[in-house]
Amino acid sequence: MQLTDIAQAWLNEHIQVGDTVIDATLGNGFDALFLAQSIKKTGTLYGFDVQQEAINNTTLLLQQEPCQQAFLLQGHQYMMAHIPQEKHGHIQAIMFNLGWLPNSDKSVITHANTTILALEQSLQLLAPNGRLSIMLYPGHHGGDAEAAQVISWLEAKHLHPINFRLQQIDVPKRPKAPILLQIQKENI
Repeated sequence: MQLTDIAQAWLNEHIQVGDTVIDATLGNGFDALFLAQSIKKTGTLYGFDVQQEAINNTTLLLQQEPCQQAFLLQGHQYMMAHIPQEKHGHIQAIMFNLGWLPNSDKSVITHANTTILALEQSLQLLAPNGRLSIMLYPGHHGGDAEAAQVISWLEAKHLHPINFRLQQIDVPKRPKAPILLQIQKENI
């Protein structure tokens, strides 16, 4: 089982029909498709990406999914500005799949400085019991630095266990393998 499958299975335990969810890095749309299928037509999916190609790919992939969709050609660090105020603190799931858009320009990658800003906002946007998954890819150029900085930020953040649960899943004996971080906001 791949880490992306583990992330989706973990989120699927929590997401309900009608929920509001975010795909913070649309890419080719596979996480958005999973989210859309989970929330159905009464749910709302927000998606962010800096490449029009990602928006196009996701829109095409989700054309048969009846959920409410808002895909924004914006970096994920601008989530708070684009999610309606009444949704703040009510987002049930947020997915990050960092790195680059597969089969495209590999020089366009996510960066720790904007990712950490987006993660800070994600912690505020999450509902009580809301879940956040973060796929890190230290095996590509720039991904190792981003992964290290995100993990360092989380360690420095000292997510209090009364407020948040954090789990890190690594692939054993593969130092440059993807890393999955799972954060659940507690019902406080």
